[in-house]
Amino acid sequence: MNRKLLILAQRRERLVLEAAQQRVQLAQAIEAWRSPLALADQGLTAISFIKNHPFYVAAISTIFVRLFRKSFIGKWFSRGKIALQLVRKLQSVFLA
Repeated sequence: MNRKLLILAQRRERLVLEAAQQRVQLAQAIEAWRSPLALADQGLTAISFIKNHPFYVAAISTIFVRLFRKSFIGKWFSRGKIALQLVRKLQSVFLA
């Protein structure tokens, strides 16, 4: 019985060492992905904010349009508004 316990203890020790080595290897492999994944996470957070607070986005867009109406930015905001209206109309036609 004592011999079996000794074998199990040795096997457990070997498995614990293997698991520690695998954790180190995994941490090294993931390190290269840390920055891109953080950027993707920030993007998802921004998209979530926009979905949950459309009023803020509309208000900020309106302020920019009013401030830069005659400038290059104002032209692109008005084009974006027209494009958004077109997309919504197409969605209502095709998804209805």
